[in-house]
Amino acid sequence: MSSALAPDEELRAAVAALESDDGDAERALDQLSLRYPEDPRLHFMRGSLLAGSGRSIEAHRALARAVELAPDFSLARYQLGFFELTSGEPQKALGTWGPLLAEPEGSYLRKFVEGMAHLIRDEFEPAIALFDEGIALNSDNEPMNNDIRLLIAECRKTQRASSARDNATSDLSATSLMLDHLGGKKTLQ
Repeated sequence: MSSALAPDEELRAAVAALESDDGDAERALDQLSLRYPEDPRLHFMRGSLLAGSGRSIEAHRALARAVELAPDFSLARYQLGFFELTSGEPQKALGTWGPLLAEPEGSYLRKFVEGMAHLIRDEFEPAIALFDEGIALNSDNEPMNNDIRLLIAECRKTQRASSARDNATSDLSATSLMLDHLGGKKTLQ
């Protein structure tokens, strides 16, 4: 990460503003970002906040900047890829996630990315198995586990709907339909 990082106490104050959801979080992050423009954590938090409020272009720009500043910031890289996937850019997401596939076998982010690669190909069973493995490995980020559990539930729902159809053809894959449905519900943790 960059050497021009916001001091811990200022970062904690920004996190507290995010958690309190009192409307000052964006302003606090903007002020910190002006003072510490090379801090990838601030860009990541801002991107997450903007994505949650539906400001896609700004969110993408902030998440991409976090990864640009700190290519090894795995969580930011994962979230940027997830944002790209849910924005209808699966190939771009796979490219963003590429370095995460080199993480150790016991990395929950690696498992989640491997699962997403299967999901993109409508391979629900292996995707769900990898998501479950990732959840079991992830003791750091329960909100992310909850997001993956929601994705698993959508996978299962899509599987049931697909098997109920009598092979009607569609221009959209099952994953595209599922991600469209999740578009308004996704969270970035």
